[in-house]
This record gives sequence, structure tokens and C-alpha cells, in this order.
Amino acid sequence: MHPNHTPQRSVEVHQPTPIPPPVVHPAPVVPVQPSHVPAVASVILPDGRVVTGYAIDAVRPEPVTAKPAVSRAAVNVALGGVGFLAVCGGLLLLTSFIAALTAFIGQLIILAAVIFGGWIAVQVLSGSGHKGGTTVHIRKAVIKRNHFHG
Repeated sequence: MHPNHTPQRSVEVHQPTPIPPPVVHPAPVVPVQPSHVPAVASVILPDGRVVTGYAIDAVRPEPVTAKPAVSRAAVNVALGGVGFLAVCGGLLLLTSFIAALTAFIGQLIILAAVIFGGWIAVQVLSGSGHKGGTTVHIRKAVIKRNHFHG
């Protein structure tokens, strides 16, 4: 838009309102006498000035309180409990290991039986085309049953 064609707006000017300072009532000064008068010390600096002030005692740490003695029986009970838990955990692991080893050996036996049975089946069912091999003839077995009459 061209500056000559802009609509006129009314401008409002806001003046800030000053905030009054807070009213401070000074606390009454009550002189307090120290329980003892500290000694005044003066120190002469290397440039000749004298500094005078109160000597401040070094802050001493509080004495360390002695730890209560632990009874020997409590230590023995705690160590016995830890040992018992270690033995129980070891037995649990040993039992799990034995069960897994037993299952593994059982799987190996089954695998050997399947492989050996398959090898026998291949030998029996294969034709006599192999020279020097053993030929096995299977005859049909006839089973006679005894019939009891009552």
C-alpha cells in the first residue's frame, strides 16, 4: 500500500505508574554486652601499616564419636548366614547342572539309536546291488494263538 493511503489510527500513550517504595520501620537497636571481651591484636604489615583487630580462635572440629563395638556373635551369625546362602545357591546350581547333563546324555543316546537304527534300516532295505555286502532276508513270521474254550 502506498503511505498516503494508509488509514489513520489513534495512538494511546500509557504512562507508567510509579511504585511507592516500601515503608521500612527500623528495628530498635539494643546494645548487647558480650559475655567476655576478646583480646585485641595488632599486626604490623611489611609496608609499615598497623592493622588492629580481634583475634579469632580457629574452628575446632567436633570430636569423632566412637563407633559402638559389634559383638562377635553378631558377626558370626552374619557370616554363617552368608555362607549358608552361598551353599544353597551352589547346590541349586549343581542340581540344575546335573539335570541338564542328564537330559543331554539322554538326547545323545536317542540320537545314537536313531542313527544306528537308520543305518540298519538302510542296510536291510537296500537292494543286493552292493557286492561284498551282507544280504539279510526277513521272513514273515506266523504267530499261532492258543484259544481257550470255557
